[in-house]
Amino acid sequence: MKKLLYSLLIFASASLFAQKNTSTKFAIANDVVGSVEMFATKGNMLQGKGIPRTKAALPQNLKKYADLADNGLVEYKFIKGYEGLDRLTVAQINEMDSLPKETPVFIDGYEFKNPETKVYAEILNNKQIKEENGKKFLTFTTKAK
Repeated sequence: MKKLLYSLLIFASASLFAQKNTSTKFAIANDVVGSVEMFATKGNMLQGKGIPRTKAALPQNLKKYADLADNGLVEYKFIKGYEGLDRLTVAQINEMDSLPKETPVFIDGYEFKNPETKVYAEILNNKQIKEENGKKFLTFTTKAK
């Protein structure tokens, strides 16, 4: 019950000022979240071009990322041997700032609730620790300043 209340408080407060950046286009490779912009610089590591998909047209393996598909979601595949980009789980991101593992993390206003969701470290720019109702959480932008 305590966790549920905590999650609801964080969600309600964060959603008030953590507005989604509607220009952000997320992409998935090897079940890890990145951005289309990030993958644009990795062309020599990728097999073919990613295909943008709408929320309604997501294949089963991408359905868990439907919340990120406001602008479509692109799936990429790495050429064998190039899969080793730095990645972190939401829980690991929180632990680095001594926050509880289950605390949601916001990237460009999109909420990442599942502590096991993996994110490419390269998209985590401009970190801010925000606090609402005595609870701290992290926000990031995908664009470097």
